[in-house]
Amino acid sequence: MNRAERWAAAAVALMLVAGAVIFLYAPTDALQGPVQRIFYLHVSAAIAAYGCFAVVLLGGIVYLRNESLVADRCARAGALVGVVLTTVTLVMGMLWAKPIWGTFWTWDARLTSTLVLWIIYAGYLLVRRLAEPGRQAARIGAVVGIFGFVDVPVVHFSVTWWRTQHPGPIIVNDALPAQMLATFLLTVACTLILAAVMVWMRYRIETLMDEKQHIAEPVKVVTAREPEPVP
Repeated sequence: MNRAERWAAAAVALMLVAGAVIFLYAPTDALQGPVQRIFYLHVSAAIAAYGCFAVVLLGGIVYLRNESLVADRCARAGALVGVVLTTVTLVMGMLWAKPIWGTFWTWDARLTSTLVLWIIYAGYLLVRRLAEPGRQAARIGAVVGIFGFVDVPVVHFSVTWWRTQHPGPIIVNDALPAQMLATFLLTVACTLILAAVMVWMRYRIETLMDEKQHIAEPVKVVTAREPEPVP
């Protein structure tokens, strides 16, 4: 087993531990019942997605400054993992909403802004896939990734800026019992580790793809000319 496989196995093992804690340690919510357990992964995936999109933001800024291929690869890797985690957030939220609100979806400010966030970074990935690989595609992607991050604080603060159906920030308001809070913090930590490992592995894939497609500018090798033979 190589290093990447060991890290991947460790991240999966940590998520299994988090799952066991969610179902075996955390108490059942008195009001919502067992479905409330979705909360732990739902919110943790959203936080990890924020982190991935922050990687896209920083990667885009660095690339526009010095055209670093490393920064561009980090941005691409962060965007893909962030979209996956945002998808998990949306799906888990819909599964939670059905028994509580009676519907899978409502055009609530939090839900709508999260969907917009997904569309922005899915668009980023589409641009990077369809555009001709190279400097121009990287610059366009960097701009999209930077401006797309504006929606992250909108998603996060939407429940305090507007009246929404979505629950408010219960962590900040100390609304969780000690066991639930401990379970939540553990799940967040495990999900962040999983996200970091996924970004790292995707970065390695992006590096191999760059090498295969020859995105990096070739280095010109100047060789000395052999002297012409004297007649």
